[in-house]
Amino acid sequence: MTDSISEQQWLTIPDLVNLLGQSQSRVRQLIDDKQLLAVRRDGKLQVPALFIRDGAPVPELRGTLIVLSDDGFTDEQAMEWLLEVDDSLSAEPIVALRAGRKAEVRRVAQALA
Repeated sequence: MTDSISEQQWLTIPDLVNLLGQSQSRVRQLIDDKQLLAVRRDGKLQVPALFIRDGAPVPELRGTLIVLSDDGFTDEQAMEWLLEVDDSLSAEPIVALRAGRKAEVRRVAQALA
C-alpha cells in the first residue's frame, strides 16, 4: 500500500470496540456486513479512522463497498482506492463520501468495472 495509506490513522478491533461501544463480535459483524472495511496491517485487522464519524461507521461507505466488491475489487484494492486521491473526484473517495458526495463517488466507482 502506498504512502498516503500508511499516513492514515488506523484503528484495531479493540480500538473500534472502545470507540463504537460495541462488542468485538459486533465490530466483526460490521466488517462482514461491509459497513466497515478492514485490512491486515502488521498482522492485525485495522480500519482507517476516516471510516468512523460521530461514533459510528460512515453510513455512505457500505453501498460504495458493495459497488467496489461487485466490480471485483479485493478488500486491499478497495481500501487503496478509497484512500488515494481520485483525479475525477479531486479528493480521496472517503473524503468525498464524508462531504456528502455519495452519488458522485459511486458513479466513479461503477465506472471502474
